[in-house]
Amino acid sequence: MEPEYSIFILKTTMNQERNVATILEEKIRNKGIKVSAILAPESLKGYIFIEAIDEGAVQEAIDGIKHIRGILPGHVPFDEVENFFEDKPAVEGIKPGDIIELVAGPFKGEKAKVVRIDEGKEELTVELLEVTIPIPVTVNGSYVRIIEKKTMNE
Repeated sequence: MEPEYSIFILKTTMNQERNVATILEEKIRNKGIKVSAILAPESLKGYIFIEAIDEGAVQEAIDGIKHIRGILPGHVPFDEVENFFEDKPAVEGIKPGDIIELVAGPFKGEKAKVVRIDEGKEELTVELLEVTIPIPVTVNGSYVRIIEKKTMNE
């Protein structure tokens, strides 16, 4: 019979979640600790989910690792964390009129205003702000970062 695994939450230093997860993974593999999964969601800064046989296994895994602030008491039911496993569209939360920054591609570093969104292709049509003549450019939704949301009275 398969042993029962539970999900525990680790509190970490902000922006160190990926580093901690990588170090944890290596330690767990090398020592054969009974941990089946590690998740460091982008949307949840300062926390890592770890699926383990019990809290003792988690304690053994985190012992001596920098940037771990502790384990939150108890374990978490899967239905409370399953939304972190869902793949969200790259354009989710972006609306026409929002000001974005391009973080990849040929216009990296440029600011732009969202004109149109194609959710099916996960693409945005934007107008670059810091150019003489605004030209519509279509970019992948994962190439952008929202800088300023459009307010209701605009």
